[in-house]
Amino acid sequence: VQLQAYGGGLVQAGGSLRLSCAASGRTFSNYAMGWFRQAPGKEREFVAAISVRGGSTYYADSVKGRFTISRVNAKNTAYLQMNSLKPEDTAVYYCAAGSATVVVTSTTASKYWGQGTLVTVSS
Repeated sequence: VQLQAYGGGLVQAGGSLRLSCAASGRTFSNYAMGWFRQAPGKEREFVAAISVRGGSTYYADSVKGRFTISRVNAKNTAYLQMNSLKPEDTAVYYCAAGSATVVVTSTTASKYWGQGTLVTVSS
């Protein structure tokens, strides 16, 4: 499956952004999805994950209560709604897809990656 993440940009602290991850090539609903981020000089880290039908979601502690992951299988798209953004949320955000039976909370569980979209939060 091919993934394309978009929706990043520059936002002030306290603002919101919604990232989208458009999938193509294979049946989107067969894949669990996740979002990761990588800040300059840091390792890629897990942000949020969602099961194939969207019934289960998982979040990193650092974003819990501020970010919401969702998906619309009919549109082959996953989303990451980011509210109350902080400067420390600044990073390149990647979407990832994994097998239906896994939870995409680690890079090793991710089979396919999008190209990343930059989110910059100014203070």
